[in-house]
Amino acid sequence: MLVLLPPSEGKASVGRGAPLTMESLSLPGLAAAREAVLGELVELCSGDEGKAREVLGLSEGLRGEVAKNAGLRTAGARPAGEIYTGVLYDALGLASLDPAAKRRAAGSLLVFSGLWGAVRVTDRIPSYRCSMGVKLPGLGALGAYWRTPMASVLPEAAGDGLVLDLRSAAYAAAWKPKGEVATRTATVRVLHSQVVDGVEKRSVVSHFNKATKGRMVRSLLAQGVSPRSPAELVEALRDLGYVVEAEPPAKAGKAWALDVVVTEIH
Repeated sequence: MLVLLPPSEGKASVGRGAPLTMESLSLPGLAAAREAVLGELVELCSGDEGKAREVLGLSEGLRGEVAKNAGLRTAGARPAGEIYTGVLYDALGLASLDPAAKRRAAGSLLVFSGLWGAVRVTDRIPSYRCSMGVKLPGLGALGAYWRTPMASVLPEAAGDGLVLDLRSAAYAAAWKPKGEVATRTATVRVLHSQVVDGVEKRSVVSHFNKATKGRMVRSLLAQGVSPRSPAELVEALRDLGYVVEAEPPAKAGKAWALDVVVTEIH
């Protein structure tokens, strides 16, 4: 099973430590593209701060992120699973998994990134600021830039098992499973169900959507559940206590779309 995750805007600080080693990152087929984005980002953030903040969409209060990006080549690095923070990663709780579940996480979780393309949670990276929605002056929109290298690397990473796609729209733009890979891909939407005046209403709540996805992945890892198809995933999630609604795609070569329905927000 390969689980595709979005990154988090907020990231843990690293402090001192060994810097990034590009050749140590997983998915070496992305190396040239990573170097191009890194070089462009460092150059941008080493120049005019105002321009860099405009390109990166940063407020005055986040001006320190520009200096951080300028020093990425020499900054300390830590495993990506420790760098990414926020609602989804708090709910996932990688640090508190038992050793067997941590090994499963290392082999199955792939975090998409505007800077790195995609990394394993064990890949050592520095803290950075560069979302997939950024348009770098020399490379253009990163979501579009990553499509070509991703198309040649991700199908192999997906292997012959289930692909569980939990990415947000901006990061999903960088790689869309196609053909045979798509038939064993499942995307997940979390819906909050509540009854108002006797009528059920459903809505997507961003915070809870992320938290539920984090808890869901944690449950699969902790229980050692590794479904090999979308249909098996539906049954596995139901066995874990989730309310899941799903139908096979109407057309061949399309991903399954799963709705996880919850009644409590926490």
